[in-house]
Formats: sequence, C-alpha cells, structure tokens
Amino acid sequence: MSLSLAEAELTLLVESPLFSGLDREMVLWLVEAAYVEFHRDGGTLFRQGDAADRFFLVLDGRVNLFVLTEAGAHTIIEVMERGQMFAEAAMFMNARFPVNAEMSVDTRVLTLPGPAFLSRLEQKGALAARLFASMAHWQRRLTREIADLKSRSPAQRVGLFLLARSQSSDQSSVRLPLAMTELASRIGITPESLSRIMARLRPLGVAANRSEVIITDADALRRFCQG
Repeated sequence: MSLSLAEAELTLLVESPLFSGLDREMVLWLVEAAYVEFHRDGGTLFRQGDAADRFFLVLDGRVNLFVLTEAGAHTIIEVMERGQMFAEAAMFMNARFPVNAEMSVDTRVLTLPGPAFLSRLEQKGALAARLFASMAHWQRRLTREIADLKSRSPAQRVGLFLLARSQSSDQSSVRLPLAMTELASRIGITPESLSRIMARLRPLGVAANRSEVIITDADALRRFCQG
C-alpha cells in the first residue's frame, strides 16, 4: 500500500465499523487507491447533489455535514471528527450526496474512490456480504442510540453530545473547540434554548464561550445524563 499514514491512522481505518471483522491485509488491499487530502484553510469537500463517487475517513480536524434552508441558513446534520467514516452509504447506492460537507481549518481526510473500491469488491464476492452485514450492524446500533436520545431531555442530549466528543481524553478538564451556534444546530434547538441549557449545566462543571466548551467534571455530567 502506497499510503503514507501513521500507525495510529492505519488503526483508525482498519477498526472503522465498515471494516469490522476483516483482517488488516484485506482492508489495505480494498483501499489501495485511497489518498490523503490536507485542507489547511478548510473549505468545501463536496456539495449536496454531487455524484457520490467516493467516501471519507477523518484523520484530523472536523467536517460538518449540513443542508441549506430556503433562507440560506446552515442546518448541521452531523459533525464528523477524527476516526469517523462517512458517505459510504451514498457511494454504495451509486447515489448523490444528500448533504454538503464543509471542513474546518487544518483538516486531513482519507479519500476512498468508489469505483476502485467497488472493483475490488467484485473480485471478492463473499466480501461484499460481510461489509453489508457490518453496515447493517452499525445501522441497528445507531437506531438504538437515536431511540435512547429521544427519551432524554434537551439538557441531557446536550450533555451526551459533549461527553461523546470528550471521551477520547483522559484529562480531568476537557476543552472542545465547538461554537455555540454549531452546537445548537447539531442538537436541533435554538441558540436561546441552548443558552438556558448551558446555564443549567454550569453547576455540573460545564462552561462555554463563543468558540469552545470546557468540561471540568465529566463524572457529574455523566450522572446527570444517565439519570
């Protein structure tokens, strides 16, 4: 494989949900045509309606998946961060991207061209079934998580969202580079509602300003969310 990836980045690829159950050599053979893109100034990765002829793995930085309202406002659908793969479902369906993808500053993504990937799959007929089984398992897990989130209060949903993005850190204090407008859009609430929620979370060790969120007591926040 000609990719120049650090060992930790190769692990992110091999252990992604899509490839669960496949050995390392098989994964690297499947993605042999992949290449790394580095976007120092951020920018658009793809636009809604573009042909979904590739999919991606975030190596560093962040990618916002969003749609535009009729008024031109951004509504964030998902925030993809290090280790997360996206757009594979649209690629498998030979469809078009249903959303826009915008990168933050200094973002690196591994781009996996669809035609080359599918060509490799055709050479290993049984392998395609295993990949679709992995996708189905992941989809069932997401469905359960969504159902669980719907049973939570807005404050608990915000807390769970923040905890999910801080779980990779073993520090007592975690700083998340997340703007309040971005967080409100991702959770699906108004900025005014988010302000009230953040005030409620403040005694639990959550503080925020315009560009970041600081969690100083993850255990207290976790107990609140589980309650």
